[in-house]
Amino acid sequence: MISEGDTIPDVKLMRAGPDGPEPVTTHELMGQGRTVLFAVPGAYTPTCSARHLPGYVDHQADFKAKGVDRIVCTAVNDAFVMGAWGEASGVPSDGGGIVMLADGNAEFAEAMGLSMDGSAYGMGKRSKRYAAVIEDGKVARLAVEEGGGFGVSSAEDVLSRL
Repeated sequence: MISEGDTIPDVKLMRAGPDGPEPVTTHELMGQGRTVLFAVPGAYTPTCSARHLPGYVDHQADFKAKGVDRIVCTAVNDAFVMGAWGEASGVPSDGGGIVMLADGNAEFAEAMGLSMDGSAYGMGKRSKRYAAVIEDGKVARLAVEEGGGFGVSSAEDVLSRL
């Protein structure tokens, strides 16, 4: 598993664009400045939709006030699902607030050492729920949820530790 002080792996992910999915690398997006990255097991899943993403939507201005350049959300879904989930949750379709990234093949989750097997629930390989503060491409803080919990990766908890 990736640790604080490590450089994030450079992986190509996809985001929804006006003409369809657009590739973006993690180093291109999170290699400069301060990023709050949070990952969820899946778009539209109960905790992710009811609590996790909404917290970050509600606190965007608070993150900016604490020097965060961008907020990034990843899930093991495709770019169309991530785009639709973002729009349904109040994220501007231009990605101006939160960048919704599709890790469709769980390559980023695996490279981070934060994948999980959700096969027992019919979900296949997924990302663990976590949040990280990335500064110039390096992990400054990492909080991984245990046992399906929701707390240390919440927007409120991350904000309290910035």
